[in-house]
Amino acid sequence: MKSIRPNILFIMTDQFRFDGLGCINRWIKTPNLDKLAKAGTLFTRAISNSLECVPARFSLATGLYPHQSGVWENSASTLNPKHSNWMQAVESAGYRTSVFGKTHLHQRGRDLRAALPLMHALGMQKVHETAGPPGNQHALSDMVELWKERGEWATYKAFMKGAAHFHPKPWPLPFELYYDVYVPQQANQFLRDLGRDKPWFCWVSFGGPHPPYDTPEPYASMYARNRIPPPLPPINGAENLRGLAKKAARSPHHSPDLTTSEVAELRAYYAGAITLIDEQIGEIVRTVTERGELEKTLIIFTSDHGEMNGDHNAFGKSTPFDGALRIPLIIVPPNAARKQRGIRNEALVELMDIGATIVDFAGAKLPPRSNALSLRPLLESATRDIRQFAISEYQQHYVMVTSQWKIEFNK
Repeated sequence: MKSIRPNILFIMTDQFRFDGLGCINRWIKTPNLDKLAKAGTLFTRAISNSLECVPARFSLATGLYPHQSGVWENSASTLNPKHSNWMQAVESAGYRTSVFGKTHLHQRGRDLRAALPLMHALGMQKVHETAGPPGNQHALSDMVELWKERGEWATYKAFMKGAAHFHPKPWPLPFELYYDVYVPQQANQFLRDLGRDKPWFCWVSFGGPHPPYDTPEPYASMYARNRIPPPLPPINGAENLRGLAKKAARSPHHSPDLTTSEVAELRAYYAGAITLIDEQIGEIVRTVTERGELEKTLIIFTSDHGEMNGDHNAFGKSTPFDGALRIPLIIVPPNAARKQRGIRNEALVELMDIGATIVDFAGAKLPPRSNALSLRPLLESATRDIRQFAISEYQQHYVMVTSQWKIEFNK
């Protein structure tokens, strides 16, 4: 097969449900993501390799499972550039590499910009990093510097100090300063100004729809609360839960005592955040189109893990239920490699497989220890499987998913 060296646009979100797409749930407005799904392949059984941000993102970067990387949960961990990763492989293949937004690939300090040498060593040439939504009150970045210059950082910190996890409030700063507007707009400007002397890899990493529930207007009020479908009910025999599900059921952080109207309010804020992200993605794709490069760009959209969003009386992640375990995954190959359009592929795939797919299209080599598998064969055949099962690991619990079963093991 002749190697294709397309541009690569990798769009990542944080805590975006697998079914948070209008093409799956019609009540959610995601016209731009739906358009990408029609142009390429929507993977309906994509599994995160872990149920929290840091271990999931380490698996994505390295192709290693948590039991191999040693990163089992959110912790102060730093990815070692001496251990090869697919980002370095893409840079070595001659790509101009860039990342905008949240990475969670290093121990967050008081100033994220201090990690620039590390990020460069990890294979990223242009780095414009931000912390996740809660972390922005502590970690400095170019975005936070802008908030300070505009006299808004104190407002943000006061807002976060008074924010209760399950009591949503609209974003208090100007709309353009919202992290999920600021980050994609920085990427947009970078792509507008980018030269054409070599292929580019651009990773745009949104902080949402991860809590806190701080969706800006008009998105916070976009969804009528009385028209939002209810979440899945508590499972039968909940008193017999074991493992990670039992832990979550006993945690007020994951299983709060909320009224029906309070649940609807949270789901409305979450859906509004998704629609905002979708519109920003649309702007990025338009920028690629205006560059005349849409047909020669590989576009990938995903999330690090999901969100329970009220299903089974749970919110957040850290449970092996589908809401947290499964992730959205849309891949639109460049036109020359696009064998099929509008496909819904039910093959079991894993988050880490995205790295192998990017390397495959870039004509680079995957790190030798990686367990990731390229999804390119699935993009060219709607029926072919590459995995008999998928694996997710969290807090030394192991979840195995097959076409028929899901089972959890623990030490």
